[in-house]
Amino acid sequence: MLARSLIGLGQIERDLGNLDTALDCYGQAVQILRTLNDPPALAHTIRHVGDIQRNRREFDQAAPCYVEALEIYRANEFTPPLDLANTLRGYALLKGELGSGEEAKLLWAEAGQLYQAVGVQAGVDECARQIALLGTDR
Repeated sequence: MLARSLIGLGQIERDLGNLDTALDCYGQAVQILRTLNDPPALAHTIRHVGDIQRNRREFDQAAPCYVEALEIYRANEFTPPLDLANTLRGYALLKGELGSGEEAKLLWAEAGQLYQAVGVQAGVDECARQIALLGTDR
């Protein structure tokens, strides 16, 4: 319950723009979740840590979060497609920021397929826009 509370508080702090506090809350939740057997919650929380770090332009810290979250999600056959798509989206944004356009396009394409499968048209549209922005030069 403490981990869930920290996640909720982290989201509130993030919504308020208090990224340092949000990152601390999510970080504490990750530490707790690592001791429990709840891979989906762990991956989801790690992804949020990565999102915050990406938003803070802490790319070196964000990348391992996305990699770990994707590994956990891909190892779990019950991963909700939307959770995987949202993680791919964050990692694609990061790869784009780092100038890894080809990798970003692959991530966007996979995310787009997942958004399509769950009927999230806004996600499908964003993926298509991002792929078009990356073009063939990157």
